[in-house]
Amino acid sequence: MLNRRILRIKAFKTLYGGVVAGNMSLEQAEAQLELSCEAARDLYVYMLGMISPLTQIAKDRIDAAKSKFNPTEEEKNPNTKFADNALAKLLDSDVDFQKVFNKKKFSWAQYDLVLKKIFSSIVEKDYYNEYMSSETRSLQEDCKLFIRIFEEEMVDCQELESLLEDKSLYWNDDLAYSLTWCCKTLKSLAKGENWSLLPLYQSDMMAGTGVESDKFFVRKLLQAAFAGYEKYSAMIAENVTGWEKERLFSTDMVLICMGLAEVVTFPTIPVKVTMNEYVEISKYYGTPKSRSFVNGLLDRLVLKLTEEGQVKKEGKGLL
Repeated sequence: MLNRRILRIKAFKTLYGGVVAGNMSLEQAEAQLELSCEAARDLYVYMLGMISPLTQIAKDRIDAAKSKFNPTEEEKNPNTKFADNALAKLLDSDVDFQKVFNKKKFSWAQYDLVLKKIFSSIVEKDYYNEYMSSETRSLQEDCKLFIRIFEEEMVDCQELESLLEDKSLYWNDDLAYSLTWCCKTLKSLAKGENWSLLPLYQSDMMAGTGVESDKFFVRKLLQAAFAGYEKYSAMIAENVTGWEKERLFSTDMVLICMGLAEVVTFPTIPVKVTMNEYVEISKYYGTPKSRSFVNGLLDRLVLKLTEEGQVKKEGKGLL
């Protein structure tokens, strides 16, 4: 499930938290990293679990309209396509999904107001009205609808973001990535495939020999950055001047240390790949000037380490 970009971000955030705390041990950092990785998959399961209660909101509205003193003809004979969608029924009856969801003690029961607001937004959209006006009823069409819902209703919903932040400190930046995997799952369910809990690391999803373990990668990356932080931060301090010194205790410092640790520690990862990864991450976790600062200083320090013989790559074209 988790790719190396996400794993680098999680290692970076763990190291940054340790630097800010000032007294975090490597053992504590590794434990936090593991929790952070598991949390992304937990969020994926939790968001899939929204489908049934969101469907229930539609059922409740239909029942409430029918029970009015003087309901309209439309309220007497409602369009129940969404309320009867096959996807919610499929997940409700899926023993494996329910087992995982319940084992985590997940529930949407206390978030009725958030679900109602999301549903109110959905019913105003053209894609929903097109779905409801179609006479076709199928699991494929239901999955397609919920993919649109996940793509368009969730990421910028402030109430949902607040809810998730309250439930887990680790869910802060995982929503978009977890929703991507929700959508992939819905596509597979639409094809008739059974649901199963995703492996935590993408390397575990790849068949064949010679696949490098992503779990090993991220743990080794954190260990190397943790152990070498003082050394790398001292290098950075020696190579900045003037206005750049204000960055010495920022996310930029941690990102550069992570990049240096990766370049030195992993002989099979090209320098260019490492450079590009941390420059990209700096766009989201730094300031507007972070990209150029991280790129320039990381390039300079990698060259210095290479000249000193500390960077050794296996294979051609990796430097």
